[in-house]
Amino acid sequence: MFRFEHPEYLYGLLLLPVFFVIFQYSMYRKRRSLKRFGDINLLRALMPEVSVRRQRIKFLLLMVCLALFAFMVAGPQFGSKLETVKRQGIEVMICLDVSNSMLSEDIKPNRLDKSKQILSKLIDNLQNDKIGLIVFAGEAFIQLPITADYVSAKMFLSSINPSMLRTQGTAIGAAINLALRSFSPNETAEKTIVIITDGENHEDDAQNAAKSASEKKIKVHVLGVGSENGSPIPVGRDYMRDKEGNMVTTRLNEQMCRQIASAGEGIYVRTDDTNNALKALQKELNGMGKSEVESRVYTVYDEKFQVPGRLLLLFLLLEFFVVERKSGVFSRIRLFG
Repeated sequence: MFRFEHPEYLYGLLLLPVFFVIFQYSMYRKRRSLKRFGDINLLRALMPEVSVRRQRIKFLLLMVCLALFAFMVAGPQFGSKLETVKRQGIEVMICLDVSNSMLSEDIKPNRLDKSKQILSKLIDNLQNDKIGLIVFAGEAFIQLPITADYVSAKMFLSSINPSMLRTQGTAIGAAINLALRSFSPNETAEKTIVIITDGENHEDDAQNAAKSASEKKIKVHVLGVGSENGSPIPVGRDYMRDKEGNMVTTRLNEQMCRQIASAGEGIYVRTDDTNNALKALQKELNGMGKSEVESRVYTVYDEKFQVPGRLLLLFLLLEFFVVERKSGVFSRIRLFG
């Protein structure tokens, strides 16, 4: 199998016809200038050392050098063998609460943005691990299937907002059950679920769901986002209000978060303006046993830039020794009679 590692450099070959046109025009200008002084054949007899053919040969050699240089920097490669690479890591399913209460600003900039910042840093710290993303409010759905593509994970993370789900609430149990169905079928990989929520408006049996996960050797960790004092929920330029017009205050349901983590045999960490929650979660993930999560087959390519490089050097030397004018010294040499 043959390929170029940097094929974009082959666009340099487009310069060849441009230089050819410029050279032809230059030769045309020279002939026209000579015609002003008289007959060209007579003038050539007066200039025996001038060789138009040698000028053309030098130009062709330079064009060959330019083409070889473009091939060399493009990185020609030949496939030589197949190599299997095994990756050792874990699988992490993130369940992120995107209910309206996550817009509360008791944690700066707000609960949801703080959660996304933590997740972004968590993704940066992953190595050879797989990650999936589930968003939930009154219902849950997969935002990103389990993958080792961290770039896509961060891209999907940045687009998350409460408007993604019409049904409001905090269906943590549904999110855990969906996470259990979303792992890869790899039975040897260590797996864990991370719930990030404020626990507000809890509406299903999350504890039983977390217990079911622990029975399958999958721990459920919970990051609580918010404060016990609570704060209003921004809605446009105002705040969310109940039917009587009173401002709605949302508070972190820390007790419920602890109960879910306990049922899932995981840890509960309260998120604040420091990185303590991230450090605690990262410590738990680092303590998990790494196992084979993926095998990839790569084609190993041999670099062949040396071939056009050597030819380039050869043609440069030829161009250097080819002079534009005929040499009187060599013309007097008679090897045969």
